[in-house]
Parts: sequence; C-alpha cells; structure tokens
Amino acid sequence: MARVLIVGAGLTGSLCAALLRKETAHPLHLAVWDKAGDSGGRMTTARSPHNPQSTVDLGAQYITCTPHYAKKHQSFYDELLAHGILKPLISPIEGMVMKEGDYNFVAPQGVSSIIKHYLKESGANICFRQCVTQINLRNDKWEVSKETGSPEQFDIVVLTMPVPQILQLQGDIANVISEYQRQQLESVSYSSRYALGLFYEAGTKIDVPWAGQYITSNPCIRFISIDNKKRNIASSEIGPSLVIHTTVPFGVTHLEHSVEDVQELIFQQLETILPGLPQPVATKCQKWRYSQVIRESSSMSTFS
Repeated sequence: MARVLIVGAGLTGSLCAALLRKETAHPLHLAVWDKAGDSGGRMTTARSPHNPQSTVDLGAQYITCTPHYAKKHQSFYDELLAHGILKPLISPIEGMVMKEGDYNFVAPQGVSSIIKHYLKESGANICFRQCVTQINLRNDKWEVSKETGSPEQFDIVVLTMPVPQILQLQGDIANVISEYQRQQLESVSYSSRYALGLFYEAGTKIDVPWAGQYITSNPCIRFISIDNKKRNIASSEIGPSLVIHTTVPFGVTHLEHSVEDVQELIFQQLETILPGLPQPVATKCQKWRYSQVIRESSSMSTFS
C-alpha cells in the first residue's frame, strides 16, 4: 500500500487528498499534516470562545466563479452547492467589482467548511501541529522530519504550503529541486495583511445597509464584513461577528509588530469608519504573512 503525505490542510491540500482518494484504484494510505491547530489555511474560520456557533472568516470571504472556471470546474461547484456548503451570495457588498458572467458564493458554515468537506471525503489521517523541517531520501522512501516526534517515511510527498516555507526545508529536498525550479519558486511573491475578527453578544445591532464593504480611502482598512449578514443568517441566540482586512501596505509596514499593537491600530481606524461600535466580547487577530500570490511560478512541488 502506497503511503502518501500531503503537507498543508488548506484548499489545495484537502482537494488534492480528496481527488487522490477518488481517482486512485489501488489501496492508499493517505496522511495530511498541517502546522496549525486546525484545517483551513488561508480559508480559516475562527470561532468565538464564548459561543462556537459564532464564527468569522479570517481569510477568503467569498468564492468567485468566473465563466472560465464555471466551464472547467462545474462539477466541484455542483457538489458543494448540493451539499449546502456553498450558496449564492445575495447580500450587498459595497465596492465589489463584478465582471460579466461572474457568480459569487458564500459558505453558510464558514469558508473552512469547504476544506473540512474535502478532508472528510479523502478519509485521510489528519494530524495538526505537525511542522515539517526536513525531507530526506532513505532507501527510495521520503523520510519526513518534523519539529516534534519521530520521522516518518512515505512513497510520495505533496507540498502545498506557501513557497517560502518549501524553500526553507532542509535535507535532500534541496538537491531535488533543480536550479531552474528554485529560480522559479524564488520568483513567487505574496502580499501580507492582517485580519481582525470581532465577536459580539447576542442581540447586538450593527446598523449598516451592507454586509460587506471595500474601503478605498483608509490607510489601514481595506475590507469590512459582517459575517452573519454576509451569509444571510439571522439568529437571536448568536451575536453578530465582524471581520476587518487591512491594506497590504499597512500589513507590510507592521508585519513584525506585536499583534496587540496592530489590533489597537485597527480599532482606532475602525472607529473613524464605524463610529460608536459596541465593545466585542472576544477578538481574534490573524497575521497573514503569505496572503495572496502577487507573482506565480509554473513549478509544482510533488516528490515521488
């Protein structure tokens, strides 16, 4: 039985695991490792410590289906819609740029529910807090070392984490990547930003006409979403949740600052946009060092 390891439990890793399980005719031992404490990657959904039903999407906010991808990936959209994991975005998002033929979808249970669906479909053995440090070739097997625990051997390793993290790996993997591939991988660059999630008590009113808004005139804040409103979900038992995404220049400038200091700066700017907001009962500030890809590479990172 072939042993396959996928490193990264985000969208790429989870979908890769599900497709491998579906398309492989032979028995397969499939493992997915992630250094975080939960799945999602850049499609992470955070929960309020006071009420786990109150959630906020800290990464991707909605899914845009272009005509090109509608034609190429229709079966994926159909599956997610049939399971109720996606539904059409009908709530108003001010400042959204819509191109002809585009459709937008939201995830009622949070965007990380997409990843959880594919991981469940894969039947993989999923392990969190597994930070890979080295990959070496041992007797035609890939020996994968991590920060804690003993190394494990696999026939195939698929790396889906951000490219800079791949290039930091030690061991024989450094020799497997050709000079051309390394140059291609090193040319990949990412934007950086912060996301701040705010959770409120049940019954709290946030009186604005929109569910989301793109901000163009603030040096700190680029996007605000009232997540329960974005998903078109109303409940008297669950308080509203709000997420703020910063601009990229702000994210880059404050990348090495403490999360506490950054959170305070975001709050100060938020007060100028939404004055008089009530105090949240909980907050979650997320640093996205690797937010969106600015420049891509054609190289793939699969070793077998």
